[in-house]
Amino acid sequence: MSALFYIGALLIVIGALCDFFGALGLLRFPNFYVRLHAATVGIIGGAAVPLFGVALLALGADFLPNRYAIAGASFITGVIVLLASPAGSHALAYAAHRAKLIEWKPKVDHLGEVRESD
Repeated sequence: MSALFYIGALLIVIGALCDFFGALGLLRFPNFYVRLHAATVGIIGGAAVPLFGVALLALGADFLPNRYAIAGASFITGVIVLLASPAGSHALAYAAHRAKLIEWKPKVDHLGEVRESD
């Protein structure tokens, strides 16, 4: 087995740790916005990183019959998750802030300043 196999396995373990810490953050963090950050860490670190790990693991596993297809699909899916997750989290945070659904008393509110000037 090659070094790609072991690097891929390490990325999968790192993804499991990111999922664990993201879930812990969802339980322990105080408000919606910080919990949304923990969810994004769980999605990017817990989904995209292991998908890249699966791609490397598949490339390093000589015994897999369709290893290039598995690696390509995992890599493309990881890139899609990496691009879509921050955009979705931003949209959720922006919509919650604009609708004033979450009570929040910041020291500086740049979005509120933009809303007042509109």
